[in-house]
Amino acid sequence: EVQLVESGGDLVQPGGSLRLSCAASGFTFSSVEMMWIRQAPGMGREWVSHINMVDDSTDYSDSVQGRFTISRDNAKNTLYLEMNHLKTEDTAVYSCATRLPFGIPICAGPYCYTNRGQGTQVTVSS
Repeated sequence: EVQLVESGGDLVQPGGSLRLSCAASGFTFSSVEMMWIRQAPGMGREWVSHINMVDDSTDYSDSVQGRFTISRDNAKNTLYLEMNHLKTEDTAVYSCATRLPFGIPICAGPYCYTNRGQGTQVTVSS
């Protein structure tokens, strides 16, 4: 069974930092692309960041470029999102996602996924 479990969400003040983690199981983590997506209250899902499985090259949405860093540890089957200089508009539920050979892909921005975790809440507020 494919499982994606996020952790690390919290309440943080503007300008603060958080590190999110996503523990993956049920598939060969090192062989797939991974991404973070987020959903703010009353909004659709927004693509945040992507990392591929060939050379770990990364991509970021304009809204987080320069502030967020995505990384992966294939030995631990874990995906990370380091978030710095957080803004109130970063408040959302953050989910990790992947695209597997089976399942119907859902697209957010330039990337599509077939499986997504339940998410972890990030609230940026003073």
